[in-house]
Amino acid sequence: MNEGFETLAIHAGQEPDPHTGAVVPPIYAVSTYKQDGVGGLRAGYEYSRSANPTRSALEEALAAVEGGARGLAFASGLAAEDTLIRTVCEPGDHVLIPGDAYGGTYRLFSRVLSRWGLSFDPVPLGDLDAVRAAMRPETKAIWVETPTNPLLGIADIVALAQIAHESGALLLVDNTFASPYLQQPLALGADVVVHSTTKYVGGHSDVVGGALVARSGELGERLTYHQNAIGAVAGPFDSWLTLRGLKTLGVRMDRHCDNAERVVDMLLSHKKVTEVLYPGLPGHPGHEVAAKQMRRFGGMVSFRVAGGEEEAVAICGRTRLFTLGESLGGVESLIEHPGRMTHASAAGSPLEVPADLVRLSVGIETIDDLLADLSEALG
Repeated sequence: MNEGFETLAIHAGQEPDPHTGAVVPPIYAVSTYKQDGVGGLRAGYEYSRSANPTRSALEEALAAVEGGARGLAFASGLAAEDTLIRTVCEPGDHVLIPGDAYGGTYRLFSRVLSRWGLSFDPVPLGDLDAVRAAMRPETKAIWVETPTNPLLGIADIVALAQIAHESGALLLVDNTFASPYLQQPLALGADVVVHSTTKYVGGHSDVVGGALVARSGELGERLTYHQNAIGAVAGPFDSWLTLRGLKTLGVRMDRHCDNAERVVDMLLSHKKVTEVLYPGLPGHPGHEVAAKQMRRFGGMVSFRVAGGEEEAVAICGRTRLFTLGESLGGVESLIEHPGRMTHASAAGSPLEVPADLVRLSVGIETIDDLLADLSEALG
């Protein structure tokens, strides 16, 4: 029986506790486990870095909602990214990354992994000819964000999977902005999906985490080995909070999308807004691809303003309901200036973002209140 997304999010890996009947997996705040004799693991547990029942429940649910063979939960999205790259690459290898990748991802590649001997090139992933031209014999992976952060660019997962696989490389897709509810990269040919579960999966701005979901069991086993060896695992309480968030992801994403569409409509008509970046707009260069591979277009909206950087920063300081803060994907609306905040690490690089750009994470509040707040801040 093929169960629906919401059913999997609520039930996968979450059978009622056999001892008590508890319908929510308990928080197993435990570091070690009694063994049934030397080397005799009870239910496969020996030490909570290697496995923990609360984390196992989350990992099974993540694999189910992404349609993968193996899910893994980490202490942060960047911990997941680092473990993934060190699993599938080695010094001397090469990776393609988005031309407008998340600043933390760029920092990881440029200032950490490059010292490990890994080379990389930023490429506009919407330009398939540019991607083909950038591939090298030593290219082991194409790293994809779609939509990207913060310019909301769209990449064609099916086409990029074909390019990667023809060259013997892997396609790795950061699905954070779309969430598993809106987009299923593994079904489109990706080999591994990456998440900052801090964002939409957790959904309540109260837990930091990351995840990997592998399409194949073999790659899943390799990732599991490195997860244990590197050790940046999600703790039991963090896993429990993230699992709680996953249960309501579907209904939350519907509201995020509803509200974002209304915000986009308002911004399009405002005299101070010079450009609105949202893949749901017919004029967006990636709109047709996004419509093909996404259920809806998400809760993230970016826009540029007349008056440049000074005005963009001022708008971020004038909102009341849109809280000035980094991160995204929570039930509350956030506003930020990427150039000075989340993407400051990309300043002066090919990934530097426009100074007049404002990014919104549109929450699930009453939409009329959000529109009034933005309208007042814009002036």
